[in-house]
Amino acid sequence: MLTAYPRPQLQRDSYFCLNGEWELTIAQKDSDMENAFFTVIQVPYPPESKASGVGRRIAADEVMYYHKTFSVPVPANQDRTILHFGAVDQQCEVMLNGQRLGEHKGGYLPFSFDITDVLQERNELIVKAVDTLDYTYPLGKQRNDNGGMWYTPFSGIWQTVWIEQVPQRYITSLKLTPSLHDVRIEISDNTGKATETELVVETPNGSLTWRFCADAVNVPIPEPKLWTPENPYLYRFSIRRGEDAVKSYFAMRTVSVGEVDGIPRILLNGKPYFFHGLLDQGYWENGICLPDSDDGYEKDIRFAKSLGFNMLRKHIRIEPLPFYEACDRLGMTVFQDFVNNGPHRYYRDTLLPNIGFVYENDTKRRLPEAVKTVFRQTMADTVRHLYNAPCIVYWTIFNEGWGQHDADAMYALLQSLDDTHVIDATSGWFWQSQSDVDSYHMYFAQLKQFGGKRPLVLSEFGGYSYNSDGKRYGYRFFKTEQAYREAICKLYREQIIPAVKKGLCAAVYTQISDVEDEQNGLITYDRAKEKVSAYDMLPIANELYGQIQRWNTQAPCR
Repeated sequence: MLTAYPRPQLQRDSYFCLNGEWELTIAQKDSDMENAFFTVIQVPYPPESKASGVGRRIAADEVMYYHKTFSVPVPANQDRTILHFGAVDQQCEVMLNGQRLGEHKGGYLPFSFDITDVLQERNELIVKAVDTLDYTYPLGKQRNDNGGMWYTPFSGIWQTVWIEQVPQRYITSLKLTPSLHDVRIEISDNTGKATETELVVETPNGSLTWRFCADAVNVPIPEPKLWTPENPYLYRFSIRRGEDAVKSYFAMRTVSVGEVDGIPRILLNGKPYFFHGLLDQGYWENGICLPDSDDGYEKDIRFAKSLGFNMLRKHIRIEPLPFYEACDRLGMTVFQDFVNNGPHRYYRDTLLPNIGFVYENDTKRRLPEAVKTVFRQTMADTVRHLYNAPCIVYWTIFNEGWGQHDADAMYALLQSLDDTHVIDATSGWFWQSQSDVDSYHMYFAQLKQFGGKRPLVLSEFGGYSYNSDGKRYGYRFFKTEQAYREAICKLYREQIIPAVKKGLCAAVYTQISDVEDEQNGLITYDRAKEKVSAYDMLPIANELYGQIQRWNTQAPCR
């Protein structure tokens, strides 16, 4: 059972986890309950997964009824009780003790309800969920006819369900914006009115305390320790406002774009940095969208770091917040995709671009207005949800044209929401006018685009496959493990390493792990077998970092 605290950057002592055994009823929408399927499920694993104990696909015409009884202390008059859901895919309605709390649509973001007025000593919680894979809402790689680059869909509750108790006036969110010298901390609470607040920051030289009566404060950090993958230092702090107290953390780091010796580069903390990355789909053999245990994310991150990688591209999905906390703590930058909605058309979006037909004015794409509205709202909600994570340095708006529309307008909207991260408007192809980087996918050709006005990012490449069990999906196949390893090293040494001097700022190899039929990971789907070793990959990492060493005074180290 997954029990990690689900919101690491707004943490209270009050935490009651509802993960574990629930009752699950699956029924057809238009039928009575006599023919329904009854079982027990392990939340938060989705019913399609082995880890849930169910292992059953959910059809578009079926509805899931989750049922849980629980007891928590009924709050005193001065307290409120909040019920939180990390994510439920795709639409749900929540009822407690016979009272309807509300509904939520969209399967990747958290939501909550104040349940104080309906809470009893013994409580009955019911979550009604449906998942039609409606492309009006974010989808990711889910598909009913999974295979190749499409994966088994997941439905219903798939992130932690939990309860916390808070005072009548309580902090609802923090916004943390660091620079190289100070950090701006913005505080929101449920009243919307500023009041006296105490902030205590732990530093290597002791605690620093500020008292103020405002909703925002700029906190100077003496002799700041800057966050990098090589030295991922986190500043822990606490905030007390009235009766409420929360714990959090921030990191001193910036990411920007600038010219170095006439070449556009991505800068980490004002210095050119090479982002040596892996595509990370976030899929697991037993849990589908979740690891088997709370340390599953940490194991993947440590595996990537052991090979010299310093970045994961989180591919068209949003992870539970403990994933980002592990990246923050262990030192792994994240290129974060927004989750796509809208239809995918294979010939237009995949086949034709791979053979060179990539021009398109995306303002002429005909998409339902509802799809566009949901994408804009989900993008804004995602930025608010993930903004504080130091590891995230880069947003990707559209990937390979899937759901792409009005990319220049979406770039402007995202910049208005967040001007502190690098923005990749169109990863792969269908490039428009506005983006912070030039972003390409190269599986069947060599990288030849240099000398542009923007930093060059190879946002997908590789995808080599070696597998002895006969199931293969990849972009180039090898019969022996030795040939596979040698080919990966050759690819880096002949194409990637020489490109760094010419302006390549980041490269994302496909991919960290196998996923179902897609057998092109550096580790197997069950994480049992590593296909490459540090002996193969660390020399490549050192050569990559060495290419930009002349611009920095301190070498990256592991």
